[in-house]
Amino acid sequence: MTATPLRIGFVPLLDMAALAVAHELGFAQSEGLALELRAAPSWSSLRDMLLWGQIEAAHMLAPLPVAMAMGLGGAVARVDILQNLSLNGVVIAVSSALADAMRAEGHDFAFNDPRATAADLARVVPTGLRIGVPFPFSCQAALVTRWLRETPIRYELCTVPPPRMADALGAGEIDAYCVGEPWGSMAVESGVGSLILPGKAIWAAAPEKVLAARHDWVGENPELTAALMRAVWRAGKWLDDPLNRQTACELLCRTEYVNAPAEILERALRGEMVISPRGEMRRVSEFIRFHDGAASFPWRSQAAWFAAHLAERHGLALAESVRAAKVICRTDLYRHNLRGAGADLPGASEKLEGTLDHPLAVSSERGTMILPPDRFFDGQIFDSSAF
Repeated sequence: MTATPLRIGFVPLLDMAALAVAHELGFAQSEGLALELRAAPSWSSLRDMLLWGQIEAAHMLAPLPVAMAMGLGGAVARVDILQNLSLNGVVIAVSSALADAMRAEGHDFAFNDPRATAADLARVVPTGLRIGVPFPFSCQAALVTRWLRETPIRYELCTVPPPRMADALGAGEIDAYCVGEPWGSMAVESGVGSLILPGKAIWAAAPEKVLAARHDWVGENPELTAALMRAVWRAGKWLDDPLNRQTACELLCRTEYVNAPAEILERALRGEMVISPRGEMRRVSEFIRFHDGAASFPWRSQAAWFAAHLAERHGLALAESVRAAKVICRTDLYRHNLRGAGADLPGASEKLEGTLDHPLAVSSERGTMILPPDRFFDGQIFDSSAF
């Protein structure tokens, strides 16, 4: 049987792994698909590739389809979130000068305390901070804004493509940045900065990347959509097996995918982060997840949180923004297309965000679902059902 070609766009990051694995290890082929993976240099170019039909689906920043549904960024078509590709996997880095100043003031680089880190950073910031983020509508921008909102630090968010972050830091174009791996660790590898926090310390279960497609294409191609979702879901399940990490990194390090050292990619998968040029290491449990703990389920409440954040930043109507975000989370397709593949499905499509300090077993079709901690560092609890 001839495989159906599908063009899928991505930006070179560790969290595009499920797409590469689905293509390279036969998960897509078993669904009758021939994936053509196309790298994009930036999130804006990837968005445009999807909107103008140059690709059928994309590895996309979780808040980007939400922003588009809210009318931000000049969107010309509705884009649906089919499933999450990853949770967490991002870090915050600062320049060597800032790291040295923080260390001189007694900062312990514990890599787990957002409040203490922000307070220590505030003591050494002479003026405003220029903080690199990969896109204005990104989880990184949302995390940084949440982290610094109650501090005296004045900052400007600067858009920098992920592979350029460390170079921009070294050139003095920015003072700090928040980005997905492996590009956070490249500041340490190149000796231009240190890592001060994982994004997981700010929001313990932040959806980072999603599998997105144009709403009209999804409606016109239900079988292809289902096949793609099954292939990517199985690839994500494969990725969360620790025995598969080395193989995954040998694939991802190639020039056509992430084009970064396999050792750095594997450290991130293990959650063993080298945080400074001194070689200091910090362990972050489940630094990135692709499958376990319902990681791939596109919770409407997570999209709603991003919508509320963006509505506040851009002065838009809150309730209308949240409703628009919920609509594009295709939990209906996730349930329909992945039930037969073996996915355990939650009893609800929304949940309270920020309530869990410990893993919790919840109602699900197969009775095996355990949600991971999802706390916000500041204790926020977000109830999307209020809108």
